Amino acid sequence: MSRTRRWIAVSAALLVVLLGGLVIWVRDRLPSDEQLASEIAARFEKASGIGLRIGAAHWALRPSPVIELEDIATAQPRPITVHRIVVRPRLASLWGRKVAVDEIELSGAVLPRASVRAFRGRWNGGDTTVALAGGWSLTEVPVQTVRLRDISWIDRRDIALAYDVDVRFDPHWRPREAEIRRPGVSPPARLRVEREGEDDRWRTLIDLGGGTWNGSARLESGDDGHVRLTAALEAKSVDLASFLRSFGRHSAVEGKVNGPTEVDTQGANVGELIRHLHSRTRFTVAPATLTGFDLAKAVTAPDSARGGLTRLESLTGTLDTQSTDDGVMLRYSNLKARSGVLTASGAATVLNRKLDGEAAVDIVDGVVGVPLKLGGTLDAPVLSLTGAALAGAAVGTAVLPGVGTAIGARVGQAMDKLLGPDEAKSPHKPSAPGKSPPKR
Repeated sequence: MSRTRRWIAVSAALLVVLLGGLVIWVRDRLPSDEQLASEIAARFEKASGIGLRIGAAHWALRPSPVIELEDIATAQPRPITVHRIVVRPRLASLWGRKVAVDEIELSGAVLPRASVRAFRGRWNGGDTTVALAGGWSLTEVPVQTVRLRDISWIDRRDIALAYDVDVRFDPHWRPREAEIRRPGVSPPARLRVEREGEDDRWRTLIDLGGGTWNGSARLESGDDGHVRLTAALEAKSVDLASFLRSFGRHSAVEGKVNGPTEVDTQGANVGELIRHLHSRTRFTVAPATLTGFDLAKAVTAPDSARGGLTRLESLTGTLDTQSTDDGVMLRYSNLKARSGVLTASGAATVLNRKLDGEAAVDIVDGVVGVPLKLGGTLDAPVLSLTGAALAGAAVGTAVLPGVGTAIGARVGQAMDKLLGPDEAKSPHKPSAPGKSPPKR
């Protein structure tokens, strides 16, 4: 063997020994799996004030860096649970004390609404700011990709809905592309966004109820650190019953909706953007079917209208939605419905599926109207006449059955507004001297 070959062989042997010694040195000084689980749980509790249990933890540097956590649960009356989290950091960045993660995978999470709300304002140092110690810093894109699978959100009605999410980030936490979908739902229920160039604008594609709700979204940053998100969308042939069934809900209206939607919200973080979300949709459903009551019967006998169907030639109006601490408030205004010779107009508010509103059913458009009170729930709506309107309807029936009822109801409605609801509803109001009460 020549001197050169012996030198190469000796050098290679020394390199193997040195690398082997380095691996042993790193292994002896880096934490064990148990230490890693304990350290993460301790840091989580210190930051949030809520305890964390980690069933198992594992980390490795070869063949590529990875950290795995399994069977995670918060210390709450109804815990947030996660089956598995996998984090794949970028080794080259770690050597330079920079946080860079190629991918985060999270699967099998259960998120009860009340338990998630308990974290509001608990994070030390702010909602989104994490203090980095020891000279560590974030790279331009700290997290490249996030994949969430089988993430179940449990709402106040204890309804659990599962979602899958994929997000790929650009600098400053701007999504390059993202998709949120309801797995196993047919027709598909999903939202996709695609960034347009380097601007804070995204093409927005929504598939719902066999139709589309597409448009664009825009993000604007303020000097105070808050951001404003706006979107302009257009609903096309979205089947309402199928759409709501995809989210475990029942629709009181059947038909395909069309119309423009405007979305507006602002906040300092994603949580605030969701909590302040407001939308306005000017919709048309033609034809449409109202489930739960019969509009024709409501003209003469509101109580008998329960449980029926009303087939409409068209239903139009404006729907405003606003997120609140008690749920999403739905406000319907400028409602117009037409069914044969009957037309109806009104307004209503829905919160936690409870219905509250008023409507007027016209026998001849705009000429003879029956005022109705809307109540009950979306699953079981109730139509009734107010006390004063009911008294007026009784007077009208004595004069001219049918049409007289409607005219009298309008008179009663005027009484309601003039005297106030308490006086108009009072059953003890004395009759005028010398006159007996009207016969029913």
